[in-house]
Amino acid sequence: MSAKVSIDRMAEEINGLLREYADLAADEMKTAVKKAGDTTKKEIRNNAPGTGKYASSWRSKTTKEDSSSLQVTVYSPTRYRIAHLLEHGHAKRVGGRVKAYPHIAPAEEAAEEQLVSDIMKALEKG
Repeated sequence: MSAKVSIDRMAEEINGLLREYADLAADEMKTAVKKAGDTTKKEIRNNAPGTGKYASSWRSKTTKEDSSSLQVTVYSPTRYRIAHLLEHGHAKRVGGRVKAYPHIAPAEEAAEEQLVSDIMKALEKG
C-alpha cells in the first residue's frame, strides 16, 4: 500500500494503520482463545476417568468479552464436586488414598501451548 501523505497527516495515517493492525490482532487472538477452550474441553473429555456422565459433562463458554479481549471458561456444571477429587486423589474413610487421575492440568497445559502457537502464527502472517 503506497500512498503519498503530507508530513502533517503522517501521524494520523500511522495511528490509523496501527489501530487497524490492533483490531486484526484482537480478532485473531479471540479466535485462538475460543479454539483453545474447545480443545481443552475435548482433552478433558477424552482423558477423564471413565466414559460416563462425568466425562460428557464438560462445557466451554465465553464468560467475558470486550473489543480487545476474550475469556473462555471450561467447566463441569453438574459434576464439579468431584473434579478436584479425581484430579488430585483423596483420602478414603477407612484409611488410605484413592488414586489421582490427572486429566484437567494436562489439558490446560496442552491448550496453553496451542494458544501461544496459534497467536504467534496469526501475528506472523499478519
